[in-house]
Amino acid sequence: MSSNTGILRTPDSVFIDLLDYPFKPNYIYLSNPGDIGDGETKLRLHYLDEGDKNSRETILLLHGEPSWSYLYRHFIPLLKQYRVIAMDLIGFGKSDKPVKKVDYTYQRHVNWIKEAIECLNLNNITLFCQDWGSLIGLQLVGTNGISNRFARVAVGNGGLPTGDQQISDAFFRWQQFASEQTKMDVGSIIQRAVLREMKPAEIVAYNAPFPDEKFQAGALVFPQLVPTTPDDPSSQYNRDAWENLQTFNKPFLTLFSDSDPITAGAEKFLQMLIPGAKNQAHATITQAGHFLQEDQPQNIVQHLVKFINDNPLPNYSKL
Repeated sequence: MSSNTGILRTPDSVFIDLLDYPFKPNYIYLSNPGDIGDGETKLRLHYLDEGDKNSRETILLLHGEPSWSYLYRHFIPLLKQYRVIAMDLIGFGKSDKPVKKVDYTYQRHVNWIKEAIECLNLNNITLFCQDWGSLIGLQLVGTNGISNRFARVAVGNGGLPTGDQQISDAFFRWQQFASEQTKMDVGSIIQRAVLREMKPAEIVAYNAPFPDEKFQAGALVFPQLVPTTPDDPSSQYNRDAWENLQTFNKPFLTLFSDSDPITAGAEKFLQMLIPGAKNQAHATITQAGHFLQEDQPQNIVQHLVKFINDNPLPNYSKL
């Protein structure tokens, strides 16, 4: 796919033999909102579909900025008893990449993931989301017509901002930094938000989706799309979602790390406001940075499996 369509597609060749990422690619085609490129070309979203396809349980893993499903490579083998879906957001990973920053909006991303969930007919979902994965995922959990597809929710280092509350200084510093960039060294950014020393091959894998800056419009603009003022275009959508989240009685778990200045303390807000969080085994993931999936994958998965076992599905399945 060329830039003539207004959409770029990272060559498959750059993804060959990435460290610890042996998974088969899967694709679905999503709606063009009408003004990306020619307005008609559909956008190809990449997802992993691993584990037990016959399981009643579906684990949905949503990444954030500027990562991709590579972030969950160590989760997937440990969750093989379930069906595991890990999506690449549009603009990231193996998914298509619109070339203009204005092509990316918060609500388009929500709508694309909603369309993907419905296209795959995912039900009995246990959502694990972090960073932008939570901004998208939690809005969906709080949206009528799709919230019934979620059986449980676990959030790590994330939230659902409306712009009505104070945002951390660390986030504003990141937002300012990102606004000044014309090209993003994604691997280096991931490393700075991970406590352990990452392998060179892992850095390569995080840079792989972006052969050059033309592929990076989404990564460059994402920090500016977070609602930080009450009049942000997505603020009301998130307020509406919060109305439903404050009556969400299904199991809700927080797994925040101990070394993330961007989201520190936000878990208390979620625990306080969401009824399903009551009496759950919330945990702090120690020795982990913002991308806690890189620092402590086994620890997180242990908590996630316990969460599922402690809150079993009813003896019927809503289809």
